[in-house]
Amino acid sequence: MSRIWQSLRRRPDFLGIAASGLKRATPGCVVQARRSTETGLRVGFTASRKVGISVARNRAKRRLRAVADRVLPTLKIEGWDLVLIARTETLTRDFAVMADDVTRAVGRLTQSGPKPS
Repeated sequence: MSRIWQSLRRRPDFLGIAASGLKRATPGCVVQARRSTETGLRVGFTASRKVGISVARNRAKRRLRAVADRVLPTLKIEGWDLVLIARTETLTRDFAVMADDVTRAVGRLTQSGPKPS
């Protein structure tokens, strides 16, 4: 399966997106966004130790990746960098409800975000 998004891997990218100030919190996760000067969509996933031990953090990130694979192709957005941050609720929240949360959060962020500088 080919993904429509590229994965963010570098810490400065994550910090830059956090510094942009665009974020929406949902019970299942937090979504941060930044308008990018590049074409395409880049997405990063993270989970702090508050989520749990490493097994739980990795499971939460896998669930977020699965949500991104399901939701992002339907939104048809380009030129954005997104970070999905896991919360403890990410592990137990119903998948369909979490997908709906992410859809609404990303939709609001990408419609109201600033233009690239």
